Amino acid sequence: MSKYICVLDKENFVNAILDFKQKVLKEKERAGFGMKYMKGMDLSTVKEVESLGGKFYDHGVEKDVFDILKSYDVNAVRLRLWNDPYTEDGKPYGAGTNDLPTTIELAKRALDHDMEVLLDLHYSDFWADPGKQRVPKAWRGMNVEELEQAVYDFTADTLKAMKAAGAYPTLIQVGNELTNGTLWPLGQLPNYDNLARFISAGIRGVRSVDKEMPIMLHLDNGGNNAMYRDWFDHYIERGEDFQIIGLSYYPFWHGSLEDLQNNMNDLAARYGKELMIAEVSMGFTMEDYASYEKLAPEERKGYATKPELAAKVPFPMSKEGQKDFLKALFDVIKQVPDGKGKGYFYWEAAWIPVPGSGWATEEALSYIEEKGPCGNEWANQALFDYEGNALPALELIRDYQP
Repeated sequence: MSKYICVLDKENFVNAILDFKQKVLKEKERAGFGMKYMKGMDLSTVKEVESLGGKFYDHGVEKDVFDILKSYDVNAVRLRLWNDPYTEDGKPYGAGTNDLPTTIELAKRALDHDMEVLLDLHYSDFWADPGKQRVPKAWRGMNVEELEQAVYDFTADTLKAMKAAGAYPTLIQVGNELTNGTLWPLGQLPNYDNLARFISAGIRGVRSVDKEMPIMLHLDNGGNNAMYRDWFDHYIERGEDFQIIGLSYYPFWHGSLEDLQNNMNDLAARYGKELMIAEVSMGFTMEDYASYEKLAPEERKGYATKPELAAKVPFPMSKEGQKDFLKALFDVIKQVPDGKGKGYFYWEAAWIPVPGSGWATEEALSYIEEKGPCGNEWANQALFDYEGNALPALELIRDYQP
């Protein structure tokens, strides 16, 4: 009797498994299961925190942070990707220094815990947000057509690399907080034509690898309905299709929860897209953490929730206040019409204060032409206290039924 042995190399085997998983998900969607509700965490700095000595605990027992979050029913992780977060002589920019190898490593950890992965493409070497959208160093001097091609190639190459590494994302964010455009100055608003060309190039890059992957477009200021309507009206008139509207909502910056509810309800009805809170956080204390960072006062930025900002939030910056705020936020998402509210990603849930992990290194400050200071300005908004202990809000995440 003849025996036939089929030998698959590692890459083909991984690709076959991933393709099968995608087919199963697509069949579920066709059968009416719809998009999975995301109880997500942005964990982009966690590798850096761990490498600098940060540890995490649940009920006094030290555990891997992914194990802890999984035990509280967290089912998704958001990871930012920067093109080249280093100086020309290889010094890191910090804040996770989220290059492709780091992103792949964290994505594999998430997938090993049966979590979904949202890949957040910044198309920049460092932070991209409404206040800055710097062209990557390698793309400086390019014209519109060249940038368009660079975005397409980078997007497609990234997905191919992640697929080959067994770290394939579940959904993808083309650009980060695109409120004022991307790839400045050519893609800066009010130039919606160039903005749409750059975003559409990214979407086509995704589609060249995966025709079915859900794509998110993400703005900040989730309580500002007029801004969202203006932006999406302009983009949809010009750009490629997408599936998800992502919103940042920080209660100390972005209006009331009522504002957020009204905006999400209107967007769901107006555009027919799924909606997710792509970034959110809330303080659990206003106690300082200078002793954990071990920086001189002039070297640290301190927390983002300044007292005058915290006073605007109708929840106290306490462990219970954090939990109560999230309960109210989850109710907002739940009340979006037609089940269009598909979840949230809590921003930097594990960015606890450790010496050496801040929002920028000195080299990064030089690159972005800012004076600083540096340090971690988010530690009082994590879902772990300054010692790395899991906070009560995680119990709510586990128990809340969307």
